[in-house]
Amino acid sequence: MKQPIRLGFAMTGSFCTFARVLDVLEDMARSGDYEITPILSDHAAGMDTRFGEAAALIARLAECTGRAPLRTIQQAEPIGPQGLFDVLAVAPCTGNTLAKLAHSIIDTPVAMAVKSHLRRDRPVVLAVSTNDGLAGSAANLGMLLCRRHYYFVPFGQDAPFAKPRSLVADMEQLPGTIAAALRGEQLQPLLLRAGQA
Repeated sequence: MKQPIRLGFAMTGSFCTFARVLDVLEDMARSGDYEITPILSDHAAGMDTRFGEAAALIARLAECTGRAPLRTIQQAEPIGPQGLFDVLAVAPCTGNTLAKLAHSIIDTPVAMAVKSHLRRDRPVVLAVSTNDGLAGSAANLGMLLCRRHYYFVPFGQDAPFAKPRSLVADMEQLPGTIAAALRGEQLQPLLLRAGQA
């Protein structure tokens, strides 16, 4: 019998993409192909927004994965030493998180999860969602595109005229990106046409 992929699934505070991400996550959980452990940034775990309440997010993640989300740096630290995951995804991955990862700033549960996971040279999949992807976050994005063990969910401009510097990943391609990353490959094409994301 095929063993499920041990997937760490981290969410950071791009609240407007949560609904799309959760739909994909729930499909992945129902497939039986994954053993999923959710991980939340401080903002994702603690902020109520016009897109939903933090308590509802935590409850939905626990229900669909069967596991309570990891919510502290202390909970995330053993990920690498104990070899908990085959692959770690950050979806959505904000510009703030891109900056932390690019500069090894480990002051959130998600940044610690990535750092700890990478100590075993295992793949990290990033699903970018940031309004300044073609502005302030572009340098950090470029740095991570050049780093070993980082793989990106294909992304593009979601609203090139209303938000000309905004980038967002096509969350539907998350499972395919994970499968490619586990083979050591970047899913292609990486760049989507405007409006595809």
